[in-house]
Amino acid sequence: MTAFLLGYFLGSLPVAYWFGALRGKDLLREGSGDPGALNAFRVLGPFPGLLVLLLDLFKGVLAVAVGEGVVGSPWGGLLGGVGAVFGHAFSPWLLFRGGKPLAPGAGVLLAVDPRLLLLALLLFALLTALFRRPYRAVLAVALVMPLLAAMLGGTPAHLFFGLGVGLPVAFRHLRDWDR
Repeated sequence: MTAFLLGYFLGSLPVAYWFGALRGKDLLREGSGDPGALNAFRVLGPFPGLLVLLLDLFKGVLAVAVGEGVVGSPWGGLLGGVGAVFGHAFSPWLLFRGGKPLAPGAGVLLAVDPRLLLLALLLFALLTALFRRPYRAVLAVALVMPLLAAMLGGTPAHLFFGLGVGLPVAFRHLRDWDR
């Protein structure tokens, strides 16, 4: 539980929102209204957007490392990673609003198993090329994440890890179904 809570705290840090505030912008009211890297890129420009993306990726990687360190096993890393994704999607700093946790989720996948990130990116590229709907492709990849994680990890814990990473991403992308 400690690994999840520490991961949640790390993931909840609203980096994009804070970058916007430093520039006198409220990312919850401007652009798409999402406090994430893509909206930071749109509203603040390419350099701040890239910094936000890198810091959000790092939040995911760090949450996995902290979780493993606290628990002393890879299971702690799985819990910390899930916590980071939930924290980004439902940040207490923003009254439980949050971004679409793609960047911290990618960082989590990279830290847990880089093959999982590669597989998710390949599936996303394939679905986007076939259907020309990137938001639906993200939703589809998020929904199959439990199966991908279970296939590569080989344990029931990896199935639950995939659920914990995929569901918040899917939930945050539902409103974009028609885009």
